[in-house]
Amino acid sequence: MNFSLTEDQIAIRSAIEELCAPFDDDYWLKKDNEGGFPDEFYTAVAKAGWLGIAMPEAYGGAGLGIAEAALMMETVSGTGAGLSGASAVHMNVLGLHPVVVFGSDSQKQRWLPAIINGETKACFGVTEPNAGLNTLKLQTTAERKEDRYVVNGQKIWISTAQVAHKILLLARTTPVEKITSPTHGLTLFYTDLDRSAIDVREIQKLGRKAVDSNELFIDGLEIPLDDRIGEEGKGFQYILHGMNPERILLAAEATGLGKVALRKGAQYAADRVVFNRSIGMNQGIQHPLAERWIDLEAATLLYQRAAWLYDNEKSCAAEANAAKYFAAEAGFRACETAVLTHGGMGYAKEYHVERYMREAMLPRIAPISPQLILCFIAEKVLGLPKSY
Repeated sequence: MNFSLTEDQIAIRSAIEELCAPFDDDYWLKKDNEGGFPDEFYTAVAKAGWLGIAMPEAYGGAGLGIAEAALMMETVSGTGAGLSGASAVHMNVLGLHPVVVFGSDSQKQRWLPAIINGETKACFGVTEPNAGLNTLKLQTTAERKEDRYVVNGQKIWISTAQVAHKILLLARTTPVEKITSPTHGLTLFYTDLDRSAIDVREIQKLGRKAVDSNELFIDGLEIPLDDRIGEEGKGFQYILHGMNPERILLAAEATGLGKVALRKGAQYAADRVVFNRSIGMNQGIQHPLAERWIDLEAATLLYQRAAWLYDNEKSCAAEANAAKYFAAEAGFRACETAVLTHGGMGYAKEYHVERYMREAMLPRIAPISPQLILCFIAEKVLGLPKSY
């Protein structure tokens, strides 16, 4: 086994670090204070071609794997951009994977180049307030009317909807009482986010202020038949193909966030002098930081293995979920330890670690809870009976 990055992967990491250098801690602190989408950062990533890192070359992408995309996202997060920077580009990098796999050639040609070059921003419309993680019970309806569908319903926790031009939308086309299988009856669309039919309301939240989260109220949204992905009623199967890569990328982002927090904590411990000695000389400071390094190294290996399995077309559901679970916890613990290492100054925004810790909550709870991941592994890996 060779655990080394390839020359190309090392080059990717260096290029992303260079690209992110102008967007320093002060840039992200300002965004955290004031809000507003980080357009300058997004444009820089798009202009350099990185939004298409895992998209097919035929449509302007780089044609690389999830391993390279995950490395890119870890690097973005690890520069101090954190989840604000990663989430600003996450959807464009990965969100249209169902289109790549199941879209027609004409749909790919129509949609993918604009996503890759940054001309179009997209959001992902799945979660609903009354369904939560029970995706099979979605209530938003899409009623077929000749050459179009008419959609009514509500979505929640939809990132970037304030700035998005398009929405990847999962809606019910067959009532629950008429379906023959729990996984049938949901249809996937990629269409214009028509604000005359969609009321987008931003949710005030704990962190990541630069990337908006929203409630969507959909009233009579008309979607052309040409904007349906694949067959009617098979949308749930289609989005499943994007879930494992999403978990891998989120694991990488949490790992990167933990690593930058650890660097900040270790540097502060080395520099801070109390009672005529560096606080980093105290084992009570050293040991938690050393434990966090071990955690983050393990998280890195977990997400890299999951990415390798995915890119080599091997089963990776357990590994992707495990990576997301472990990396989210490791990243949060590293951020928490960085705050504690700074003592009182860890509570001050100017040292940035409190921002990291607030953002580190997100990978722990989204897009799937740690409890459901444990349920999945207990059932699918350990063979225990289903608990829900």
